[in-house]
Amino acid sequence: MSQRKDAQPQLLLVYDGECPICRRYVRWQRIRKEVGELELIDARQDSEARQELTAQGIDLDEGFALQVGERWYHGGEALHHLALLGTRSGVFNRLMYRLFASQKRTVMLYPLLRTCRNCLLKIISKSRIGNLK
Repeated sequence: MSQRKDAQPQLLLVYDGECPICRRYVRWQRIRKEVGELELIDARQDSEARQELTAQGIDLDEGFALQVGERWYHGGEALHHLALLGTRSGVFNRLMYRLFASQKRTVMLYPLLRTCRNCLLKIISKSRIGNLK
């Protein structure tokens, strides 16, 4: 993936488009303007990003993936970086920053969030993404 002409890094977020929590999170998440624009990609749809992540062995059922420039972050590490890149405006973004700006706290909380997502998908009868099948 190449950088845009304005020298801001490419920002891609590959997330589960059928998970209600994931959809709401990406809709409410705001990135600081000076960081760049975040492109959202549904992990359930075929895309260059999904193919690249699959080739790297990154399991999208274990967490979403964030690309900043050429580097991919996955799961809790991606959530931590999103918190750092996000604005501090609005209740949601301030809360996300307070919860996930600490990498140690994010590492502790992310497995619980992933478990909640997996339980919700079962309750609403949605299959796993299965990109590594």
